[in-house]
Amino acid sequence: MSQDLGKQAADSGIRYFLISFVDLFGVLRAKLVPAAAIGQMQRDGAAFAGFSTHLDLTPADPDMFAMPDPASLIQVPWKPELGWLAADLHINGKPVEHAPRHVLKRQLAAAEAAGYRLKTGVEAEFFVLRPDGQAVGDGDDRQAKPCYDQTALLRHYELIRAISDAMLGLGWGPYQSDHEDANGQFEMNWTYDDALVTADRHVFFKFMVKELAREHGLRATFMPKPFMHLTGSGCHAHVSLWDCAGETNLFHDPTGELGLSTLAYQFLGGILTHAEALTALFNPTVNSFKRISAAPTVSGATWSPNAIS
Repeated sequence: MSQDLGKQAADSGIRYFLISFVDLFGVLRAKLVPAAAIGQMQRDGAAFAGFSTHLDLTPADPDMFAMPDPASLIQVPWKPELGWLAADLHINGKPVEHAPRHVLKRQLAAAEAAGYRLKTGVEAEFFVLRPDGQAVGDGDDRQAKPCYDQTALLRHYELIRAISDAMLGLGWGPYQSDHEDANGQFEMNWTYDDALVTADRHVFFKFMVKELAREHGLRATFMPKPFMHLTGSGCHAHVSLWDCAGETNLFHDPTGELGLSTLAYQFLGGILTHAEALTALFNPTVNSFKRISAAPTVSGATWSPNAIS
């Protein structure tokens, strides 16, 4: 893909760009930029008052500048005149150290220095609701145990197909979608990739699901526990370390127990060791904790671990 966003816009018919970043609460922030101005933004960045977002900054901090990453460009499938860009935040010419995308890039650089390339895949769960958000969007979705229910899945076929078609067109390699454990809950999967690519796609996926749901007269939410009587939504992550060329999965060892290498077990040990601290990232809101030790549904599980094991 061309690194010149102005040329890319002319070649692809993009009229406007969203220059976006995610703050510490997972909120997607953006500025809308006409294609005629994207060259300046690519050079200097889009200015934001950091205090106005959840980034632990004060009014005394200087403006921050969001530098768009051309490699992240996504031409919005349902509005192709619009291009979406993930951006890296800077203040006074230096990276905002605690900005989520920068934190990930710093860790990926540390992994690469150690000879590793991190790849990830996600299982994104969400609820489809009525526009007022007070109940699930399908009044007939009332089974006590609705997981994988075919008829409930097909009643939202138009929306699920629209999301899947968009991912197919973007080359993400979606491979399955299903009705999940709760009424009104769905999960969609696409092919794993380098961790930064997956993270950017995950951010866009959540935006896309919400926008397409709205276009279908519905509302979508990734809130962990929107209804106390229903199973909550999570996001299972599949994580693996590869060689720097990205060709050999270093967690795989056909001679090892369960087919796993020593490195894989060391990685798991690290997760267990740091699980308590990781909870701050994996459960970032009060609502997140409402999934843990909640009353089991008919499925018999919350699908949310409450012990380090």
